[in-house]
Amino acid sequence: MKDDKILFNTLQPSINGIMKRFLTLLTCSLTLQAQSSTTPLLNDGSKTTLLTFQIPTNGEKTLSSVEFSGSSHLKDITEISLAHQRKTGNRLFATRKTIANSFALKGSLDLPPGNHLFVLTISLKSSANLLHKISLQPTKYNLSDGTTKKIDHISSRPQRLAYPIHKRGDYDCHTFRIPGIARSKNGHLLAVADMRYNSRRDLQGHMDIGLRISKDSGQTWSPPRAIMDMGEHGGKSQDQNGCSDPCILVDEETGEIFVAACWTHGKPGTHQWQGNGSEPGFDIDKSTQFIVVRSTDHGATWSKPENWTKKLKDPSWHLFAPAPGNGITMKDGTLVMPTQGRDAKGLPFSNITWSKDHGKTWHVSNHARDNTTECAVAELSDGSLLLNMRDNRNRADKSGTNGRAIAHTKDLGKSWVSHSTDHSALPEPVCMASLIADPYRKGTVYFSNPNNKRSRSHMTLRRSTDDGKTWSSQILLDTKGGAYSSLVMIDENHLGILYESSVADMIFQKIPISEFNEETSEKPLIQSLFKGERFPNIVVSKEGTLIATWGNRHIRARRSTDGGSSWGPEITITNPGFQGGGTTVDETTGDILAFVEENHPPANIFIYRSSDDGLTWKKESPTIRPDSQGHHPSMHMNDHGTTLRHGKYKGRLIRPTRFYAGKNDREKWPEHYTNAIYSDDHGKTWQTSEPFPENGTGEACLVELSDGSLYYNSRVHWQERPKNTRRR
Repeated sequence: MKDDKILFNTLQPSINGIMKRFLTLLTCSLTLQAQSSTTPLLNDGSKTTLLTFQIPTNGEKTLSSVEFSGSSHLKDITEISLAHQRKTGNRLFATRKTIANSFALKGSLDLPPGNHLFVLTISLKSSANLLHKISLQPTKYNLSDGTTKKIDHISSRPQRLAYPIHKRGDYDCHTFRIPGIARSKNGHLLAVADMRYNSRRDLQGHMDIGLRISKDSGQTWSPPRAIMDMGEHGGKSQDQNGCSDPCILVDEETGEIFVAACWTHGKPGTHQWQGNGSEPGFDIDKSTQFIVVRSTDHGATWSKPENWTKKLKDPSWHLFAPAPGNGITMKDGTLVMPTQGRDAKGLPFSNITWSKDHGKTWHVSNHARDNTTECAVAELSDGSLLLNMRDNRNRADKSGTNGRAIAHTKDLGKSWVSHSTDHSALPEPVCMASLIADPYRKGTVYFSNPNNKRSRSHMTLRRSTDDGKTWSSQILLDTKGGAYSSLVMIDENHLGILYESSVADMIFQKIPISEFNEETSEKPLIQSLFKGERFPNIVVSKEGTLIATWGNRHIRARRSTDGGSSWGPEITITNPGFQGGGTTVDETTGDILAFVEENHPPANIFIYRSSDDGLTWKKESPTIRPDSQGHHPSMHMNDHGTTLRHGKYKGRLIRPTRFYAGKNDREKWPEHYTNAIYSDDHGKTWQTSEPFPENGTGEACLVELSDGSLYYNSRVHWQERPKNTRRR
């Protein structure tokens, strides 16, 4: 790429699944497809936010009522309340205790001009059935002056119930973290976790391994109790004898249960994964220890802690520890525990540890992968093992190669091969995840993790029916939350998940297997955003706000700050005006540039700039230099462009454009061509590239690929054949 020109090569790749989805996003449409926010609802009587929505007012108004409709198990609701959310403090509008499928919340609330956010919270009956769901949505609101307006842009999926395993501060414990769950041989569910008494922080600190037991498939749980507590070992205080990162394994033949964790003795202010937080050798004052407790009565009582460090750890390694979550019993009775460590150089690795004699002796496998840590293991239908690993490389890699490291072994880890889905199928923000096989359905495995490359959010449950080669269906559990998780088969028809959520430190949810087959689990929700006129565009701002623009006479925008669940009122960018291909987000400054033409091009071009995330727009007259043929570009219905993220031109703004050959008459179409404009001063001045190497084109789009090259895709406007052989 030269400094003053951009040259294009025409490509004709096969349209794979990713590109099909990409092209779908570019298709003109009167609606926006969006998935509503998903929030677990706690079944302990506490208040949980069900949904938010916005009410716009043009002047001073008084809200008198909001009407709702709902379905599913509304009788589980004991109280519902609606509040007006403000920076200066929320104002309660109304509460109600008797809920029907259709009802109104009535009150009196003065609203100044503007856009007003309302929050609907509910309380559920204690121990409401975890298989129940709640669905509610506002349908219209009424003002005191007699005005009634429909709320037609709110869509809400039924929300799933959850049992709060721990909320911050409960049971004299600051935080529960690091879940592991398993089903004992008598059918009880055993949930283990770090009981972090004083703070959320990792070792070193005062923390024990705690246990809660459910005897009714997860509907209710016993109070938590510590099953691994090193007390004041060696004369050191509790906060210098912390235990963390539990892994639970049930021997499905004998019924014996193993819970392994790591124990740090002394070393205040250190972390076992950093520097000398854990050192080579076996000395408990220097190296974090591999500790195990056992139960032979389904978790009722537990042995004293056993130190397995010397029989498992290579003394040259800095660290050897269980990987949190759960281990497995293979079909031939072999016990397998996922493990992790730091080698002689202090570099992390993942592997497995296994036993063929019911835990009397254990063997440590070779490393499956380096620069990986927490891992999960599952047995596939052919008896081999799949290891799914957290990969530190994903901290920097947010491209198409971001994904869980996945390896496969047929000899209990003596040798490993990369799986076909390695670094491709399962995105991660670098976080622990869970993987289990379904013993009732051959070839079926389940996976859970925060399905997001950049944040621990969007806790998602996935299913594969071909031993992890593809992941055909998924269920979103928590839009705003989700970090560590652990899965368990409750019975043939239900899956359980224990995870760190947005509504409590740790929750348990129960999912019918049949939901993976329901059409509604994958069906998008459709919302009407604009009426009349043409030409859609949508971008995501630097703040994560969705900004949809529209119009060929009156250019308008609408904003969504909750991922498309609800939308604010229309904001006029300019009237009159002709949308010249939408908006471009400057990812360096955060400014959003809307390109506007006076009328159908060729026409004068203006930029309307927003520096406040799309709330207000200011007109500018940019300098756009002609191309090498002396032609000035037009914008009309070329896509929004991008900010380059790689290489020498990182930070450059670039967007596709077109040349109209004087006018849009059909006889001029053979002279039309597309190109691009680019700016290195945040949109004040723009250079125009060389033409796309084919005349008769128009309405283009482009993306930057992971190697820094540009993929440019242009519509064929002139259809004569065979002279013009290229389509897109």
